[in-house]
Amino acid sequence: MNRSPFFADLLNTIADRGRMMLNLVRGDEPVSVDSLARLCARLLSSQGEASGVAYAREILDRWRTLDADGRLAFLHVLRDRFGTDHARLAIAVDAYRAAPDDRTALALHDAAEPARQELLRRLNLAPGGIETLVRMREDLLSRLTTSPDLAIVDADFTHLLSSWFNRGFLVLRRIDWSTPANILEKIIRYEAVHAIHTWDDLRRRIEPDDRLCYAFFHPQLGDEPLIFVEVALTRAMPTTIAELLADERPLVQPRQATTAVFYSISNCQEGLRGISFGNFLIKQVVEDLRRDLPGLTDFVTLSPVPGFARWLAERAGPSAAEVLDLVADEGWHADAAVRDRAGQALLPLAAQYFLEARTASGKVIDPVARFHLGNGARLERIDHLGDLSPRALRQAHGLMVNYRYKLDDIEKNHELFAARNDVAAAPAVRRLLPKAARPTAPRLPVPRPSSGDEDKRDI
Repeated sequence: MNRSPFFADLLNTIADRGRMMLNLVRGDEPVSVDSLARLCARLLSSQGEASGVAYAREILDRWRTLDADGRLAFLHVLRDRFGTDHARLAIAVDAYRAAPDDRTALALHDAAEPARQELLRRLNLAPGGIETLVRMREDLLSRLTTSPDLAIVDADFTHLLSSWFNRGFLVLRRIDWSTPANILEKIIRYEAVHAIHTWDDLRRRIEPDDRLCYAFFHPQLGDEPLIFVEVALTRAMPTTIAELLADERPLVQPRQATTAVFYSISNCQEGLRGISFGNFLIKQVVEDLRRDLPGLTDFVTLSPVPGFARWLAERAGPSAAEVLDLVADEGWHADAAVRDRAGQALLPLAAQYFLEARTASGKVIDPVARFHLGNGARLERIDHLGDLSPRALRQAHGLMVNYRYKLDDIEKNHELFAARNDVAAAPAVRRLLPKAARPTAPRLPVPRPSSGDEDKRDI
């Protein structure tokens, strides 16, 4: 997975010679945000490729040396000094109104683009440029809560990174115990669903014959995984994570397995949060599994529900109040009577959470649901007390869910979700809804999404 040494050396040589030619060797010169701003302006006005690579490398090298305050100041420079030229845009708007044709439309498009988009494209010319830009966006995301004015800068990062990290560039690799240690160490570090505490934990996840792991990589990020997927081979759809992660469990021979369970899917790069890698990523893993193990007939997940407890706490009404009262005590799930009452009250609310709850922009509220539904899965089952870990009890009162990937329905389910956020759900899930909430009107035909809609969804 390492990048081509020849190509990397070539870019470094070009950058070094360009820096000398442009007298960019700093020595002990202190780095300042103003000097970075001047270099950015020179990069945008440069014509030669060698000078462009040299300027881009120098800017990124200097950015890496900035402290937290300096990096925040640089983000404000991107916002304030490299935005849209509004005077030029107004002229382009008037020209288009006077003569609306392809030529003036193209000029209007060019005028509307902020200068920082072209700046980011040119920074990507530097050796390791894309990796540093991902780190830059990671820093940006950490500041949006306190500096919401930087959202306009993030929109430009999102636009470009979505193009650079679309599914056509991604490479799927099997991870096993023979994978280089530097990648295995990252699997331990990036596991975001069910923590891997030790190397022995990792061995139990990837070495047994009935445990598999796959990771997606980008050619420009070398050995840095973007997403990895942990898979358990079983004979049935599981209802609890404990049965999959137990140290002492019966092994299933791969040729005897009928079900592949995707029980952990982790996004590894914080700087790529919210960037859609394209839909059908899981379908690609499914196709690899079917090729290697043709006896597999069922492909399901055992997934967390990270936003359910927060949604329930904000919900008014007697049913929510009853549940919150039942789960208020720390050990509520150990009492059989309380556990059963809580399950009877929680499951209808969970069905409403998945089938009816929406964000202010109309999206399905649960981020894990958005990922799987966008990939064409069906919400198959809601599992009461599927995960008794402290985090799952805190975030979801122990709930987990199964999504099912049925190959014949993946595209249809995806289109339903893409066109109108319609949740493909098993009848058993829909029956959990309170009777007054169940839909009675016939379903409308599914409209065809317009070109490019598939690039606008969260993953």
